[in-house]
Amino acid sequence: MSASRVPLLRWQFDLTWALFEYHLERLDDEDTLWRPARVCWTVHPSDDGTWRPDWADSEPDPIPVPTIAWLTWHIGWWWSVTTDHLRGRTPPDRTDVVWSGDAAATVAWMRALRDEWTQVLDGLSDDDLAAEASFPWQRDPAMTVGHTLAWVNTELAKNAAEIGQLRLVRAAGR
Repeated sequence: MSASRVPLLRWQFDLTWALFEYHLERLDDEDTLWRPARVCWTVHPSDDGTWRPDWADSEPDPIPVPTIAWLTWHIGWWWSVTTDHLRGRTPPDRTDVVWSGDAAATVAWMRALRDEWTQVLDGLSDDDLAAEASFPWQRDPAMTVGHTLAWVNTELAKNAAEIGQLRLVRAAGR
């Protein structure tokens, strides 16, 4: 009998989260909106007071360097959509996901997403991991819920590294 894979994926997620938390604990408002390059994607306040991200349906050339605000919006978008798919709920449209507006609210949003995600993880069995996943794979029958969990861990690690690097570069340049 093989060992359960759910605890391993949970351990990997917890490790990734610990690395992300190091930077979340240190974020301030200036970090989130700091523009690291001339070609940059960020978030902007709209007329209704919500913060909307820069976006293009096809990848621009050169690829814009994102701000921490944009990256945290991006995490909020893909993670909430993924969680909704796994819970059988209708996910929000990209345009319905807005940035929270400041560092404290952003950190609270990221932690709330983490709490909801850990509830999803803690409710899964190895049989669930083998089930076909429709997101983010667009109904590829070879892709499973286990693949989705591994993708979340990887995507979060990548985004956490980007946020950490931006925060460190900004701090070093002060």
